[in-house]
Amino acid sequence: MRVEIWSDIACPWCYVGKARFEKALRDFPHRDEVEVVHRSFELDPGRAKDDIQPVITMLTRKYGMSAAQAEAGEDNLGAQAAAEGLDYRTRGRDHGSTFDMHRLLHLAKEHGRQEQLLDVLYRANFAEERSVFGEDERLVELAVAAGLDADAARAVLADPEAYAAEVRADEREAAQLGANGVPFFVLDRKYGVSGAQPAEVFAQALTQAFGERAPLKIVDSGATDGADSADACGPDGCAVPQR
Repeated sequence: MRVEIWSDIACPWCYVGKARFEKALRDFPHRDEVEVVHRSFELDPGRAKDDIQPVITMLTRKYGMSAAQAEAGEDNLGAQAAAEGLDYRTRGRDHGSTFDMHRLLHLAKEHGRQEQLLDVLYRANFAEERSVFGEDERLVELAVAAGLDADAARAVLADPEAYAAEVRADEREAAQLGANGVPFFVLDRKYGVSGAQPAEVFAQALTQAFGERAPLKIVDSGATDGADSADACGPDGCAVPQR
């Protein structure tokens, strides 16, 4: 079974939601049969790379709330993150474009390090003092921490077209599936779960989606005597037609 997760590194609920989903997946009896694929989604698509501002300032301008309301919201997110065992800096973080991070995540996917890089980026953005925005070398350091080659990461960041099509394709697909916010979880292209739901909700969704997988239907000639069955190889070897 495949679970696809659309998310953004700048999204605190994606950070919390990932932890809650993984908690459910750890307890899922068929977890070894679940493939998890992460997809790109930008909260601020088209945001300029040098357009960086404090999170509290961004919240007050984007949503029209007061600084006190924005700070209270960050405090609540900090408590939600702590409940999942996650570190979260409620003050002093900033906000900017995540496009280059998503491009690096596609590079990481090709090398089997996507999960590792996503965890590193989340932790750096939400828990560490140094910003993840604006400096390519900061992203290179994080890519290396996730097991990627530094020169390969630099090459991607130096070429604005590298993996750009893959990021945009993920975002178009999210729109086609009806996702207008993240995190957004899609299970076997049959069920969607929106938001950082409790682990119990993810557990229920996993169980339901796994249990409703359709059994494989075999198409053959319909012969009952085996005369028209196609030749095949099996654990005991290959049948050799006798003349």
